Amino acid sequence: MFKKIASDALGLSDIGKIIQPEDFDKTESDDYVLHEDGEKIHFLIKSKSDEYCFTNRALIHLDGEKATSSKRNIYRYDYYRHPIKNVSVETAGTVDLDLEIKFSLGGKAISVDIDKKEGEAIADLYKSLVAISHIQDENERKKEFAQNSVNLSQLLFTDNRFHDGTISTEFEKATKFAFDWFNTTYDENTQKDFSEVFNKYIQN
Repeated sequence: MFKKIASDALGLSDIGKIIQPEDFDKTESDDYVLHEDGEKIHFLIKSKSDEYCFTNRALIHLDGEKATSSKRNIYRYDYYRHPIKNVSVETAGTVDLDLEIKFSLGGKAISVDIDKKEGEAIADLYKSLVAISHIQDENERKKEFAQNSVNLSQLLFTDNRFHDGTISTEFEKATKFAFDWFNTTYDENTQKDFSEVFNKYIQN
């Protein structure tokens, strides 16, 4: 009830407005942030029907089918599982009331209309999302290199003949090496927390 009153007090319309940090706790999204695990809200866009909550770890989308309904579908898109791509901004024309930021998360298209007065802040969000997408792309390339390296090693390994009685030992060693290799590569090149990126570009 309190959060509904707070939402009305913010004077929101169907066009999204950027919520200031001091009001993050007045939004519904705040209830679904993993505060206990160090998750933090960095940017939040709210309209009467939707909320787009950008944390250091995920986009939390409260999707309202109708602005007049209190029902919400809550979707969470962790950045490490849903790569960000195709970030763009459609700026407002002379008579337009809003601008639009577009991007995809793991193949799902996201499009958000924002009051054109928020253009400077949206530029900060744009830069943050582009920077995250660059990091994710670089990490994926490194994981591909690791996969190719193991594939090459496997070919060289299978070309050698095993000595009698050593195949099980060699296979066990090779399996453990491959597991450790991929596990280390995954840990080193799978970023889950993008606090530094948001702190760099978001000027609240």
